[in-house]
Amino acid sequence: MDKIAVLIPCYNEALTIEKVVTDFRQALPGAVVYVYDNNSSDGTAQIAEKAGAVVRYEHQQGKGNVIRRMFAEIDAQCYVMADGDDTYPAACAPEMVDRVLNGGADMVVGDRLSSTYYSENKRPFHNLGNAMVRRTINILFHNDIKDIMTGYRAFSYRFVKSFPVLSKGFEIETEMTIHAVDKNLYVQNVVIDYRDRPKGSESKLNTYSDGFKVLLTIKRLFRTYRPGAFFGLFALALFLLAVVFLIPVLIDYRNTGLVERFPTLIVCGFVIIAAVQSFFSGQILKTIYQKNRQDFEMDLYRVTEDYKTKTGNK
Repeated sequence: MDKIAVLIPCYNEALTIEKVVTDFRQALPGAVVYVYDNNSSDGTAQIAEKAGAVVRYEHQQGKGNVIRRMFAEIDAQCYVMADGDDTYPAACAPEMVDRVLNGGADMVVGDRLSSTYYSENKRPFHNLGNAMVRRTINILFHNDIKDIMTGYRAFSYRFVKSFPVLSKGFEIETEMTIHAVDKNLYVQNVVIDYRDRPKGSESKLNTYSDGFKVLLTIKRLFRTYRPGAFFGLFALALFLLAVVFLIPVLIDYRNTGLVERFPTLIVCGFVIIAAVQSFFSGQILKTIYQKNRQDFEMDLYRVTEDYKTKTGNK
């Protein structure tokens, strides 16, 4: 088991990968730097290997797929994850590692948004998207994580080995954040100085398509982790819709003693039935979710015992 493993997922980062590997080797002497190449065609893997990284490969395209393989293959007491585009300062890594190894943190978030991100990032829709995602998740999951979508993080062994990677692409960061919040894992923030990509380096993130995937991920995870609230809100919306259309029918009935809008009455009845079904579906799924939480806590216990065995800690 490595003490510190630096994980760098890469796709066509030949321009910056040598500097990234060198910077992390200097900032964390003794750490093993792993570069996982994701079908690069510009020689990224060869450059990383020459710089001193351990190079491995993931042939299924997508950052989520790369992280899934990383987490499965590597055992370490502390993991540091960063992108290969030289936008994150390696100098912050020792503090992040210390918070995991000595501070008991399960995930340390490299917070770009509280420092230089908005001035360095030249894509205004990215800025808007980051702010919107952060606010949405913090409201839905009652938390105050400063940067939801940062690619710079540090993890404990128990986080990595208990995190089920479901996302295939860039929405993986959102999934990590919600998993940590939902499972009551200890999360800390470290403010970092973000810098934009150097000239000639192109982002692989598509503002619109990947942003839409992130929003779908939030919706999916909210439905999964908060089924009572998700289906309860849907039931409330259906009930209010039925009431709005039912009121004129009731007024007419009070005034004339006749139901003049009989089709509307029937539709409202079915909508109210759908609202009731939605509400109780949410309650049933909430009970199932609570059982899954209990199972997770037992899995977390087993992961912790496995960590003690591998490290010799009691």
